[in-house]
Amino acid sequence: MEANYDLARANMIEQQIRPWDVLDQKVLDVISVTPRELFVPSGKEHLAFADLRLPLDHDQCMMTPKVEARILQSLTLQSTDNVLEVGTGSGYLTACLATMCAHVDSLEIHGQLSSQAKQRLEKISIDNVELQICDVMQDWNADKKYDAIILTGSVPAYDDRFEKLLNDNGRLFMIVGAAPAMQATLYTRGNQGEMEATGLFETSIQALIGSEAKEEFVF
Repeated sequence: MEANYDLARANMIEQQIRPWDVLDQKVLDVISVTPRELFVPSGKEHLAFADLRLPLDHDQCMMTPKVEARILQSLTLQSTDNVLEVGTGSGYLTACLATMCAHVDSLEIHGQLSSQAKQRLEKISIDNVELQICDVMQDWNADKKYDAIILTGSVPAYDDRFEKLLNDNGRLFMIVGAAPAMQATLYTRGNQGEMEATGLFETSIQALIGSEAKEEFVF
């Protein structure tokens, strides 16, 4: 029997995403039309809509659907926004972002993941994304600023390198802390460069590669 992905997607929205306080209709509409089943690893399509983190290559994971939806809602994206995503992963969140805004630059350290994401995005005719393969913590320098920035991996403490890339009124989504209780936080840049932090929810996700807390050695 052919899987009914439309029904599974609708159930995901009603049973997981809405109950987690995602009520922004623009976000719900994007999730309802973005084929998550195309972005999960081959053979895992039946798990695409489950409340699970799904494993990707290189020991990476897709976030749960409800966390992805909360991220999208928190950013209050506009159709004119330019967005930076740090960590392309499967490309699913990239696809949602691109549907909601003008342009997405998405950075991924693993070339294989970036290549897979490119193929998936092309399959659903998303062409307002530039994918780059780089280590953002080591060898990437931005030549422009953004209206919204999303880190799809956690960092041990607030990292101010990203706030410098925000336009006035820009929003930065970052998950900060150590497992098992990390804090998802939205940082907003004011007109005078001041940053305001708003705590959103607790979660636990993988660390952004290169951002892991370093051990201190005493000699």
